[in-house]
Amino acid sequence: MSNADAEPGAGEPSRSPAAAALDHVVDPVVAVADGRISYANGAARRVFGIPETDLENEGVAETDPDSVLEEWDRLEEAINETTVGAARRVDLEVEGYVARVHRDADAATIVFRPGDDVESTVSDRVIKDRAIDEAPVGISISDPDREDNPLVYINDAYQEITGYSYDDVVGRNCRLLQGEDSSEEAIARMAKAVDEDYPVTVEIKNYRKDGTEFWNEVTIAPVRNDDGEVTNYVGFQNDITARKEAELALERRTEELEYILDRVEGLVQDVTAAVAGSTGRAQLEEAVCDRIASEEAYEGAWIGERNPATGTIEVRTSAGIDSDPEPIPIDADHPAAATLPNQAVAVGTVDGTTVAAFPLFYNDIEYGVLTLRIEGDREVDDRESVILSALARAVASGVNARETSRVLETDAVVAVELEIEDDAVAPAALSADADCHLEYRRSVHRSGADGTASMFSATGDPAALVDAAAAYEDLDCHVVVERDDGCLVELTGGDDPVGWLSERGVRTKSVEAEDGRATLTLEIPRSANVRSIVEAVEERYDRTDVRSFRHRDRDDETRQEFAARLESDLTDRQFVALQRAYLGGYFEWPRPTTGEELADSMDVSRPTFHEHLRSAEGKLCRAFFEGE
Repeated sequence: MSNADAEPGAGEPSRSPAAAALDHVVDPVVAVADGRISYANGAARRVFGIPETDLENEGVAETDPDSVLEEWDRLEEAINETTVGAARRVDLEVEGYVARVHRDADAATIVFRPGDDVESTVSDRVIKDRAIDEAPVGISISDPDREDNPLVYINDAYQEITGYSYDDVVGRNCRLLQGEDSSEEAIARMAKAVDEDYPVTVEIKNYRKDGTEFWNEVTIAPVRNDDGEVTNYVGFQNDITARKEAELALERRTEELEYILDRVEGLVQDVTAAVAGSTGRAQLEEAVCDRIASEEAYEGAWIGERNPATGTIEVRTSAGIDSDPEPIPIDADHPAAATLPNQAVAVGTVDGTTVAAFPLFYNDIEYGVLTLRIEGDREVDDRESVILSALARAVASGVNARETSRVLETDAVVAVELEIEDDAVAPAALSADADCHLEYRRSVHRSGADGTASMFSATGDPAALVDAAAAYEDLDCHVVVERDDGCLVELTGGDDPVGWLSERGVRTKSVEAEDGRATLTLEIPRSANVRSIVEAVEERYDRTDVRSFRHRDRDDETRQEFAARLESDLTDRQFVALQRAYLGGYFEWPRPTTGEELADSMDVSRPTFHEHLRSAEGKLCRAFFEGE
């Protein structure tokens, strides 16, 4: 066995990576300098019988080429005739070899190839050797013919990546880089590829000489000779630690986020249940904050409301926070302040903690802001933001429902009188177009797509009123009862301020329209955000003026409760029949209208109308006399 084949040990010469690689090239290679053989690889020593002991140190020329090369005269002649930097082919008779002579300034290299296969020149080999040594990726070569397939060559990059020197590695199997956390699956894949002689690429955690971990992208491929036999395995090592750690961090973040989002989606369901089950706004807000604070992803939550008098956002309820935050100025650099003007999610850092604020708006009415303190100072991604925004809308919807119900329950109201000059308000537009006076009487909420119908007493020409309404695409005016001094009309479609305000917890006490102006008197519970409601009206309708604000207790609560209880007991048809009979003067004498006319206005037969009317009258009497 040659020195190049032996595992380096104490006292043995150290060979360069290029020399070690050439020792395993199957073609004979010799170098000649100053008329002496200065290097011969293992194949040359075997073929030409060059003694190993004469070449213990590279560069020490002890062998006379004429003594070992039978056709040295021809080779020497070729060397002398070859220009420096060029190559020359020499056909030999020695065992059928063809020689390729490469000449440089100080020496010549001769590669012996069988037969006529001389496509690869010596200069190609020199360039390839240099490329391997200086490649930016780690390169190693192993010898599968030796026991345990040991490494016989590594390049400089391999040493830089792993920390192992040439002497540390050569003669040992490549598994020396594996350790406790190296993937068994990746190891098995490499072993199988080597056993079955096919290339493979794996990503595996390896260990440097000093014990530090790194991620290694390893490619192993067999090298075959002209007969297709595997002579070596070449390995490529690429340190992908930075990329792999980024990928793993992203995977961990994704898994963490998926867990959080799963929890948040469950949170939305629980909050929706809390919204449905609460009986009042305060209870609803408290349940929402408690549920959010119980979630691991959030440190705490609070709901605040803008106070126009102080110009601040004041906390209504909180959970998971040691003390309620101080009032926040509405122009402060704080997510809770930033979210309201834009009605959009705002995220920022407050006292070193990530804070996300979500506006509570429903039907353009502001009900405050929901603010969350994020656990672990993590970011809030788009998907989580969308889910929490849906949660905020559910909360705002629940608050709206509670505030709307307070319209009938509370006697503490703010009476607001508005004057609107906007053609979008149908009574205002019709009063100008038909030169009439309109006074609101009542609205009827119809099922299906018909929406809300509003009843108005009107002075002036009914025909002119109907014609004026026909000029508007979505507006329909139907004369219910015609009298000498005016008529009762039903308006459907168009912009309905009464229905729009009702959805926002506002009761419309009266609407009077004349000369293109509509005057609305509204009742808003004192607990509601009155300023926000008025601002919404001003934004919806052009030329809106606030004429008065008055705090007062609602009159005739007993009558209102009575009417509400009776209305809830009547069917839609019964309610419409009773309402039209009353507003149409059916109960007056002499009657200005007949049952048949009222039946026609409801698009039902006369017997059906009377059936609905009598049922409604019976419920009215029972409610009045029996207290039902």
